[in-house]
Amino acid sequence: MHAVRHLTTDDALEQAWSASHQRPVFLFKHSLICGTSMVAFEQYQQFAQAVDDAAELTLVEIQPHRPLSNAIAERSGVRHQSPQALLLVDGKVVWSKSHYSITVDSLRQALEAVATPVP
Repeated sequence: MHAVRHLTTDDALEQAWSASHQRPVFLFKHSLICGTSMVAFEQYQQFAQAVDDAAELTLVEIQPHRPLSNAIAERSGVRHQSPQALLLVDGKVVWSKSHYSITVDSLRQALEAVATPVP
């Protein structure tokens, strides 16, 4: 199982953004009070169990860390939603999904798309 790192500070977010220059980074924004978010979070956790360390997996819990979630939206240019998954490569969002579009398969396909060079 691949560990999911909880982001709770601006410094941690900056580290995740910087890490995306070394390997892909998933940012998952999770609402602690939303049933849809719980379903998506379960998918994210299943993905974490199946993926190796080809990507860094992170989590921002919205309610206690709303300013951090807002900073992600501002920095990425992707409107805030929750649940929301973003994939960073080289400091840029290359993929994002929200709500029921966040599945083990969609996460896997996003990672495969950035891991496989295009001829």
